[in-house]
Amino acid sequence: MTANESIPGWDLHCHTAYSDGTETPEGLILEAKRRGLHGVGIADHDTWAGWDEAVAASREHGVPLMRGTEITADVDGICVHMLGFLYSPEDEVLRDLFETTRTNRVRRMKKMVENLSVDFPITWDDVVHQVKEGERTTIGRPHIADAMVAMGFFATRSEAFAKTINKNGPYYVPIVSPSAKTVVEAVKHAGGVSVIAHPAATSRNKHILSDQNIADLAAAGLDGLEVFHRDNSPEQQQRLLGLAADLHLLATGGSDWHGASGKPNIMGENVTSDEVVAQIVDRGAIGLID
Repeated sequence: MTANESIPGWDLHCHTAYSDGTETPEGLILEAKRRGLHGVGIADHDTWAGWDEAVAASREHGVPLMRGTEITADVDGICVHMLGFLYSPEDEVLRDLFETTRTNRVRRMKKMVENLSVDFPITWDDVVHQVKEGERTTIGRPHIADAMVAMGFFATRSEAFAKTINKNGPYYVPIVSPSAKTVVEAVKHAGGVSVIAHPAATSRNKHILSDQNIADLAAAGLDGLEVFHRDNSPEQQQRLLGLAADLHLLATGGSDWHGASGKPNIMGENVTSDEVVAQIVDRGAIGLID
């Protein structure tokens, strides 16, 4: 499959302007409809703020929707992204976790801007100006990158990342995150389904999760692995499929779409089967919008 092709199924890993995506929730729904997907998932970082708009757009345009969130976590110093699907947003344990992670994110972003300001005339207000949904937006490094582009220092978000705020860059500040086990337990407490996003993405960490790391999370209640993702090599996808079978975990897929100007990832380039979606629904506290 090439990056310009889509296949039947659900793209469960997509972002909107409520975190670091560039499109509205309705824009996400319309792109899923244009791509001919069976359905799409909204998975903004550390928030469900875009759910209501996505639900309204799903019903208006006839595109089935899975509600979810991407949550940043840690395993022995490895940054791990967790996808939480179909949980109850009324759950206090998960609400408290999101409040903490969002507070830590803002502190981290402000420190990164402070570091950048030594060499670039950038302020926190410049970053906030890039935020499209006000205080309901989860602010992240892409907003800093967008500010740098808007100020003319770089041509694209990707270039700004590569030259300033990537993990090896001089202005980078490490993120403070809950443990992945804590996230798995919080999502489970809220009746949701937890999946490790792009677990073998070598571009994101010097070391990736070991088989034992994943087995430990499975023992804590982990539901699945995002096997089909552009950041997992073909060899790692085979490894992850074997682990999923051995540990009785679901195997999902997603594009990590951020909109046309967010990342090169194309919606539908990797998808989740209808059968796996049905299993997620069976386990979740809330249903699909269809």
